[in-house]
Amino acid sequence: MDADINFYFDPVCPFAWMTSKWVRQVQAQRDYTVDWRFISLRLVNSGVDYDAQFAPEYEAGHTAGLRLLRVAARARAEHGRAAMAGLYAAFGAHIFDTAPDPAGQDTEGEVRERRGTRAFAEPILADAGLPVELAEALEDESWDPEIRRETDEALALTGKDVGTPIIHFEPPAGVAFFGPVISRLPSEESAGELWDHVVGLARFPGFAELKRSLREQPQLAALGGDAETVGAQEDWHGGSRRQKK
Repeated sequence: MDADINFYFDPVCPFAWMTSKWVRQVQAQRDYTVDWRFISLRLVNSGVDYDAQFAPEYEAGHTAGLRLLRVAARARAEHGRAAMAGLYAAFGAHIFDTAPDPAGQDTEGEVRERRGTRAFAEPILADAGLPVELAEALEDESWDPEIRRETDEALALTGKDVGTPIIHFEPPAGVAFFGPVISRLPSEESAGELWDHVVGLARFPGFAELKRSLREQPQLAALGGDAETVGAQEDWHGGSRRQKK
């Protein structure tokens, strides 16, 4: 598939989901085509000691992400690449844009682990208009080599010391980069401007990295916020900052 943007995602990464929502804004405004591809955080960290490097719930979450990518790989094989846009949208809506049950007693690790089950995957497939039988792929490791190949493809574009998402604009010769990591959606008016800034920076041949570690958590319903209605949200336009009512 020839696309304007190759977007590599892991369905359990909140920053990838937020960035994907912004890319969909830009896609609608610029009439871009997007190929939604796979990168597995569980495979990226396959050689990592999770107990030493991550909080306790991360291994369960990353493993669930790999299981959901197996479902996505089977869906793509049987229903075509065009099915990925709706399936990823359904993943994100269930995982991140749904507020947690206030009466729920599950630990964070149990919540993340449940994302890798048929009970979780089947309603998502139904919402995406796909057969629920695709959930049988959750435990089918025969899809892992394909997911690993795509993960390696993504990391070959940026180097290995990155996370998700990875974006390749105007492949095969265009620029690729990790992120951008954003914690909230820009306004519709600012979405294209932000895209132009990011791509312009990435196109400079000597550019390597721009980073700051101070950040808010993603403004997503599942994390106690909402990317579109959170109060006192700031937006930017034309290089200035303004308070959003």
